Amino acid sequence: MGKLPNSGRRQFLKASVLAGVSAPVIPGLASAQTSSEASKVLGPTAGVTQAETSPLIGDTDPDRLIKHPGSDFMVDLLKHSDIKYVAAMAGSSFRGIHESIVNYGGNRDPQLIVCAHEEVSAAICHGYAKVAGKPMACLIHSTVGLQHASMAIYNAWCDRVPMMIIAANHLDATKRRPGVEWTHTAQDLGAMVRDYVKYDDTPRSLQHFAESYMRAFELSLTPPYEPVMIVADGELQEEDIHDASVLSIPKRAPVQPSSASAAAISQIADLLVNAESPLIVADRAARSQTGVDSIVELAETLNAPVVDQGGRMNMPTTHYLNQTSLQQALVRSSDVILALELTDIWGLINSLPDTAERKSSRIARAGAKVIGISANYGYVRSNVQDAQRYYAADVTVDADAQECLPAIIKAVQERLTRQRRRVIAEKTPALRKTYVEMREADASAAAIGWDASPISTARLSMELWDQIKELDWGLVSNSAFISMWPQRLWDIDKYNQYIGGEGGYGIGYTTPASVGAALAHRDAGRIAISITGDGDLMMLPGTLWTMAHHSVPLLTVVHNNRAWHQETMHLKRMSGRRNRNPESWRVGTVINDPHVDYAGMARCMGVWAEGPIDKPEDLAGAISRALAVVKGGKPALLDVVTQVR
Repeated sequence: MGKLPNSGRRQFLKASVLAGVSAPVIPGLASAQTSSEASKVLGPTAGVTQAETSPLIGDTDPDRLIKHPGSDFMVDLLKHSDIKYVAAMAGSSFRGIHESIVNYGGNRDPQLIVCAHEEVSAAICHGYAKVAGKPMACLIHSTVGLQHASMAIYNAWCDRVPMMIIAANHLDATKRRPGVEWTHTAQDLGAMVRDYVKYDDTPRSLQHFAESYMRAFELSLTPPYEPVMIVADGELQEEDIHDASVLSIPKRAPVQPSSASAAAISQIADLLVNAESPLIVADRAARSQTGVDSIVELAETLNAPVVDQGGRMNMPTTHYLNQTSLQQALVRSSDVILALELTDIWGLINSLPDTAERKSSRIARAGAKVIGISANYGYVRSNVQDAQRYYAADVTVDADAQECLPAIIKAVQERLTRQRRRVIAEKTPALRKTYVEMREADASAAAIGWDASPISTARLSMELWDQIKELDWGLVSNSAFISMWPQRLWDIDKYNQYIGGEGGYGIGYTTPASVGAALAHRDAGRIAISITGDGDLMMLPGTLWTMAHHSVPLLTVVHNNRAWHQETMHLKRMSGRRNRNPESWRVGTVINDPHVDYAGMARCMGVWAEGPIDKPEDLAGAISRALAVVKGGKPALLDVVTQVR
C-alpha cells in the first residue's frame, strides 16, 4: 500500500468511525507525521488518563481510599522469606500484588522480572533456584496463566526444584465483574497442577495466607525440593487491612533434611568396605559444593569410580575417579553399586532397547548389591509417572543423599583396617590410567569433523571453553543434546559450573531457565553461558526481550541444527523398522523453508547478536565479541549452524 498523504490519513480516520459520530480530534496529527519523533508511541489523551486512573464512581470519598491493602502484607511475606525476584507477565487477577511490589515494596527485594509469557515466568524461577540454592517467585494469572505456566512447573517438579507460585483467583462470585473475571476463575485453581506441586492452598484470610505461605516456603526447601503454590484471592489483595494488630508474620522454620538410621549407615558401610569393585552413581545428589566435596571424599576413601548422570554437578570432571563415559562397563563389573538420588535405578541395572518387542536384559553382574539412597522413596505421585520402573535395591533408604554422606564416610573410615587401606590404595595407578584413556578417547572423538561445516558440537564446545576457562563461569543449559561434550572435554570442578537438565524434558525450558540462572550468577559475579537448541528457542522466543529489558548478562549460543533432531531419529527408526521411505523423516521434523534468523530475532528484541555462523574458523572471533558484551553487563546471542549432536 502506498504512503498516504496527511490529508488522506485524516479522511481515512473519519471514514473508519461509526456513521453519525464525529471523528476524534487528534492534536498535532499532521506535525506528528512529519516529525523526526514519529516513531514514538503517542501518549493517552487527558480523558483516557483520567478514566484509567481515577477512582470509580462511589469511591471518591477520601475515607474510602485503600490505605493499607492486603497485598502490602503479601509483599511483606515475600521480603521476610528473602525472595529477591518475582517473575510475572502482567495479569489483572494479581494487580494488587503487582502494584504493591512496585510502590509499597519499591520494586526491590523482590524486584519484578517482566516476562512475555507465564511459562517464561515459571522457567526463570526454575533456573534461578538451581544456581541460587533458594526459590524465587512467579505471579500467575488465574486459569489461563496457570495453563500457560504448567509445563514449566512440571519441569521443575520432575527436576526437584523449589519454586514459589502465587496464582491469583476471584473466589467470591458476588464480587466478580461480569465477563472475564468469571472466565478467568476456577472453584479449585490448585487442581490444575496438583499432580506436580508439593503443596497448594487457597487461603480465606490474610493470616491464613501468611501461615500457609510460610508452610509452603519451608516445604519447597525440604528434600525433595519442589514447586509449591498459594492462591491469592483478589479480594484479599485489594481490600483494606482494617486491623493490622490481628496479623503477624510467622517465623521461618527451616526443616533439617532427613538422614539414614544408624543401622542403615552401618549396613551400607559394611557393604562398601568389603566390596572389591564398588561404584558410586549420582544424579541429583549434590545440592551444593558441600555435596560435591562429600562425594569426592567418599570416592577417594574407597577408590571407587563415580558415574555422574548429570541431574546436578556431582563430581569434578578433572578427578581421576570421574569415569562417567565408562558407565556401562563399570556397571557390568561392579559388585556393589551406591545409587545417590537416582531417578532410575532400574534403568542403570538393566537395558531396554527401543526395538519392536522391547525386551529387557540385566547388564549388572549377577549378585551385585545395590544401595539406593533418595528422598524420593517417600514422595511418589500416582498420576504422573516420573518415578520410573520399580526396582528393589538390596538396601533402600528414604533420606536425603547429601545429608547421609558424612555419616557414611565416617562409618567407612572406622571400618577400614590397615590391610584394607593398602588394598584400596593399590588400585590407584590402574584407575588413573583408565581415566586418562577415557579422556583421550573423548578428545579423539571430538576431533572427528573438526573443520566441518556445519560446525561440530565438539568444536563449538571447545571454542567456548578456550575463552571462558580463565573466567568465573557457569554453564546454565543441559549438555545432553550436544553429546555431553562439556562434561567430556571441559574442566568442571565447582558445583556452580553446571546446572543439570530440565527435569521433565519439556521443550522451551532452556532459554528462560538460563535467564533465571544468569540472574543468580550475576548476583554472585559470574558469567553465564547457555547452549540452547534452535527448536527450544522457537518455543519461547519472547524470553529474549526479558533478558534485554533487564540487562541479564547471558551468553546464549544457539545450537542450530535446523531440526527437532530427537524426533528425526525417531522417524528414521520408524521408517526403517517398517521398511518404508527412508527420506520421509524430513516431514515435520526440520526447521527450514525458511531458515530462522535467530540473530535477527534477538536483535529485534534488543539483544546483541551475530550469525548465522557456519564456518568453524569464524567462531573464535564471534565468541570473543559476544563475551565482551556479556562482560559489559548485557546479553549476547550467537547463532551457530551445527551438526546434529
